[in-house]
Amino acid sequence: MVLETLGLGSQAEAVYRAMLAQPEHGVADLARDTGLPPGAVRAALNELADLALLKPSVASDGRLRPVSPDVGLAALLAAAEAEAAAKQAQLEATRTAIAAIAAEHDRRRDDGSQATRRLLGLEAVRERLAELQQRTESECLSLNPGGAHRPDARAAAKPLNQQALERGVTIRAICRDSVRNDIDAYNYARWLTGFGGQMRTVPTVPMPLVIIDRRLAILPLDPNDPREGALEVDSLGMVTAVCALFDQLWSVGSPFGEAAPTDRNGCTPMEQALLEIIAAGHTDDVAARKLGLSLRTVRRMMAGLMVRLDAASRFQAGLNASKRGWI
Repeated sequence: MVLETLGLGSQAEAVYRAMLAQPEHGVADLARDTGLPPGAVRAALNELADLALLKPSVASDGRLRPVSPDVGLAALLAAAEAEAAAKQAQLEATRTAIAAIAAEHDRRRDDGSQATRRLLGLEAVRERLAELQQRTESECLSLNPGGAHRPDARAAAKPLNQQALERGVTIRAICRDSVRNDIDAYNYARWLTGFGGQMRTVPTVPMPLVIIDRRLAILPLDPNDPREGALEVDSLGMVTAVCALFDQLWSVGSPFGEAAPTDRNGCTPMEQALLEIIAAGHTDDVAARKLGLSLRTVRRMMAGLMVRLDAASRFQAGLNASKRGWI
């Protein structure tokens, strides 16, 4: 039935249509016409009367006759339209109120600086990122030192990223090459890129970073401990600087889904990064943390590089790599 939006139930509509076809029919005839029991027909007649779709017969024989659809239904439609307009006005007022509450919330959270805002704790950062994702107009950029996301962060970010992508927002993420070795992070990356997002990987990512529409950035208070919170920055100079950092890393990153390229010496970007870390005097443990690899994987990679560099030690491998122009 099509008239339910006017407040007319399906049985009342069936009786009304039958009465329009046979205005002289009584309850018994209408029951036969509609296939409804007599009790249901009487209830439908009461409903039609309440909606002013029935009127007393001009012949004053006590019968009720249907009001013309041009009159009765048009009146119900006008009432429904007025109600819809009132609801729309309420929705617009609610939307304005939400915007005002959000703006007041932002003002209260602001620490007094026009260029920065402190977000204390991981929960505050995630809440703010969820708000900003809803407001993103064109582009969301991110650096992810720990891979694509932690499992709990992936669960929270997935629906927000999907909504943003469906709105036409461009999402570009840079992760460490080691994301390819983490099955959960790898599957998330496949989902993101399959849904229209873009991802590239580099051997090391200097810090977590989110950039919204190239006008606002979220930077960690402590790059080594994201649980401490973050700093929200909208100063032109700072945002320009972090955008330049992102663009530089993006230009050298390997697109997710493609094999990492090798240089003229046959080294992958991760092998080059490992050599640079070792040549700087860092231990295998430090290299493992920077590259997001297990200690065992780093040692296996280092052993292979030592063979290729004809080196008897890690120190000699660093020297030979430098001499040969590998780093």
